[in-house]
Amino acid sequence: MSRTPSIVDRLGSARSGRIPFSVEFSPPRDAEAEAEGRLWRAVRTFERLGPAFVSMTYGAGGSTRDRTVRVTGRLAEETTLLPVAHLTAVGHSIDELRAMVGAYADRGITNILALRGDPPGNPLGEWEKHPEGLEYADELVRLVRDLGDFHVGVASFPEGHHRSPDLDHDTRYLVQKLRAGAEYSITQMFFDVEHYLRLRDRVVACDAEQGLKPIIPEIMPITSLRSARRSLELSGSHLPPVLEERLRRAAGDGPEENRAAVREVGIEVATEMCERLISEGAPCLHFITLNFARATGEVLDRLGYELEAPAVVQPA
Repeated sequence: MSRTPSIVDRLGSARSGRIPFSVEFSPPRDAEAEAEGRLWRAVRTFERLGPAFVSMTYGAGGSTRDRTVRVTGRLAEETTLLPVAHLTAVGHSIDELRAMVGAYADRGITNILALRGDPPGNPLGEWEKHPEGLEYADELVRLVRDLGDFHVGVASFPEGHHRSPDLDHDTRYLVQKLRAGAEYSITQMFFDVEHYLRLRDRVVACDAEQGLKPIIPEIMPITSLRSARRSLELSGSHLPPVLEERLRRAAGDGPEENRAAVREVGIEVATEMCERLISEGAPCLHFITLNFARATGEVLDRLGYELEAPAVVQPA
């Protein structure tokens, strides 16, 4: 059934001498935001920049389910981009999950990121299984794999998942998802490269065979301290104290943060992180874009990527 390349194949076929990059989009929150077109302006810009793949996130509790399927389908049908569809177990019965996988397949989408998902309303709140659903992400991986020739990825957590009692437990669970058939993982955002490197080491120590599978680091160029703090609060990740103080000083003490100064620090830090990740052999650089192209484009430009289009096309 597979009609599109797998993510692992796409990474392996990347141009010699350059680590590939990929980007994460989010579905518009409502019809008004969809009509506004910010997402599609970013999509068309990145289409010219040549990412290895793009992923489309999924609202907590399935809050953007229909829009996610529709927009991801448009990416597959109307662009040259290779989309990865997020799929979460939270709030869905097994029959609903099967139907969603079928809806993606009908649009030629065979790359799926299988996630347990966050509770609606409070991502850090208590997780409850749907009465007719699945409990864990490894079960979702098996479900998707059993439905056809799909390529499945999962999430990984450099600082450990906030529900895991310790890093060893978190690592064993990631390996369990990989053993279930996941071909790669994409990390949660982080701001200390050592966390990523130690995660990679832990997986290899736990299971050398699964440790051969790509662990793709996720990077968020910070353009607003206020927005970054909110994203970190929802994800359970942390800013290193030295970086937080540097950003706080850049933001200033006025009623409104100095966005330009914060943005400059954010771009610089993201670039430095990417340089270290490249030197340490990361398989790909995966950027959170928040549906803007400019910040990611600037980081790639500073890294020396030969981009096919101007990086600066819109504010971010």
